[in-house]
Amino acid sequence: MKAAKLSVEDLSWSSDRGAATLLHSTSFSLDTGRVLGIVGPNGAGKTTLLRLLYRFYRPTTGTVRIDGDDIWSLSAQAVARRVAAVLQEQPSDFALTVGEIVALGRTPHRRGIGGATGSRDKVIVEDALDRLELRGLVGRHLGTLSGGERQRVMVARALAQEPRLLILDEPTNHLDIRHQLEVLDLIRSLPLTIVTSLHDLNLAAGVCDDVLLLHSGHAVGFGPPAKVLSEVAVSDAFQIVARKEQLSLSNTDHLTFHLQKQGSHS
Repeated sequence: MKAAKLSVEDLSWSSDRGAATLLHSTSFSLDTGRVLGIVGPNGAGKTTLLRLLYRFYRPTTGTVRIDGDDIWSLSAQAVARRVAAVLQEQPSDFALTVGEIVALGRTPHRRGIGGATGSRDKVIVEDALDRLELRGLVGRHLGTLSGGERQRVMVARALAQEPRLLILDEPTNHLDIRHQLEVLDLIRSLPLTIVTSLHDLNLAAGVCDDVLLLHSGHAVGFGPPAKVLSEVAVSDAFQIVARKEQLSLSNTDHLTFHLQKQGSHS
């Protein structure tokens, strides 16, 4: 696997002309192999930004470049060879087995319609199944799996795609604690550039190299978690009271949250 450099410049998006802008001008650069966490309250623009990064939406303004190439100057297949996405919305009615779904990750690398599966493809698919501990489910249909199991299948399919940029929309959603930790370990171990949206700010601080904080469609902070996830910035973005406390055992900062009481200025 090879990691990509991601560059975003003056990126914005609105659903229709004259409609409200859901993502305002946003720019940032992510070096190869780094993990970016996108955080913010519901409606902040996290999913919109991710959809722009994996070419589901065409930008209203601005560009998304991967290794210097504007993704809209490339074919859809060429982008799919560089970018893989794991979404929150998981299909449950596929009449396919787990093994067949993970094998779909090889589709962008095949030539022609219905291109044959080679020995290298099979090795890559098997490795993805092993990484996500799916060997025991390989013959099961997706609709028979739990939400957490389906999430692991979709991550495996994305890895089989051999992307340079991996985009994850709430990757720990539906997962129990054990598999949350395993997915987070996997994120840190992959030699890829990764962009992931996360609700848990402490989790984002622990797993991400950089954080992009969004609020009402505006980027209000980008950089190392310790800098971006300050008490003031988090309190303002989420309309709560955020406090940093140091955990004695790990000697790390941990954010705690409280509702802002009406009339309180603390």
